[in-house]
Amino acid sequence: MGLWNFAKTVGAKLFGASEAQAADADTLKKEAAKHGLDMSGVDVKVEGDKVVLSGKAVSTEELEKIMLAVGNTTGIAQVESNVAVTKSSAESRTYEVKKGDTLWKISEEMYGKGKGGQYNVIFEANKPMLSHPDKIYPGQVLRVPPL
Repeated sequence: MGLWNFAKTVGAKLFGASEAQAADADTLKKEAAKHGLDMSGVDVKVEGDKVVLSGKAVSTEELEKIMLAVGNTTGIAQVESNVAVTKSSAESRTYEVKKGDTLWKISEEMYGKGKGGQYNVIFEANKPMLSHPDKIYPGQVLRVPPL
């Protein structure tokens, strides 16, 4: 899975975290679990503004969602994954939301002209972190799975 970059000045504001300091490993695990993600086989280590994940995840999709859940928090600039997955599938691309973006616009950019209607694929790929297609914010990192 490698290394994903995040904007450390935006995202969920977790207890004990700030732009200068990431939340501790237990708090990040709770954040991912809050979204219904299975953290039972995943170890979390915080190294400054970088999170290193290791262990085993159920699927590529689950691992990517875990990376987003911990990465889209204040104080995290990078998430590195050394996690093995039980059920492997094609990896998603990531997209950092810019001011003025909509999921339709992102879909057009990532999937090609005339594919804006596929925005729901991106929305579904980012649930439960996204609760509504219109609730995205600049700096947020999203999963963009292949069509």
